Amino acid sequence: MAPNFDVDLAGKTALVTGAGAGSGRAIALALAANDASVAVIDLNIERADHVAELIGARGGSALPLQADVSNRFQVANAIERARDAFGNIDILVNASSIFHAEPMLNIDEWNWRRQIEVNITGVFFCMQLVGRVMADEGGGMIINLAAVEAYESSLPAGIGYVTGGAGLIGMTRQAARELAPHGIRVNCIAAKTQDETSAEIVDAALFLSSNHAESVTGQVIGIDAVRSWRAQLCDSAQ
Repeated sequence: MAPNFDVDLAGKTALVTGAGAGSGRAIALALAANDASVAVIDLNIERADHVAELIGARGGSALPLQADVSNRFQVANAIERARDAFGNIDILVNASSIFHAEPMLNIDEWNWRRQIEVNITGVFFCMQLVGRVMADEGGGMIINLAAVEAYESSLPAGIGYVTGGAGLIGMTRQAARELAPHGIRVNCIAAKTQDETSAEIVDAALFLSSNHAESVTGQVIGIDAVRSWRAQLCDSAQ
């Protein structure tokens, strides 16, 4: 996908979780189209392989990796393999998530625990382990994807998913405070679950990965804000 504003990611490496489908896939393809090398991480290696093949066919550089982000050892292994292939990690996009729509009175323990493990603990593992690498390398950019349902109570969603989204927003803000001295920016893109592959989400990820967002950290960015920024950037480029 071509953004509506200038993005130059040449020489950058991005690690994208949940990159085999949905918003993770769309963001991985867009980062690669703007010259970033991409580690394509997914629980399903066949999906990761397919996305990496698409990137390669379009002239980009990608490495497919299988990992369950809720498993710290698998996350660490994926990070090391990405570093071996590309040498550095500049951008982390946490797009892995599990959605169950059950209300509080109906959800079973497995679905509750699995959503928290992937949507919260998995993101923490990725941020902590990649954050250590970025701190050693002089900085980087972390982007978390959360459901806007987490803070717009009028929108329907299951309690496990909403709880995970709310936790992710809080974790984003705290991580931004703690990682700022290391030159690491941390932001969150919030969108409706059904809009997971929208152009605005992709544009938000590209914007946050670019030099346009050098001073942006600790923010929860809704899609309405992205539409406004995109219009302003397009106007300034004309």
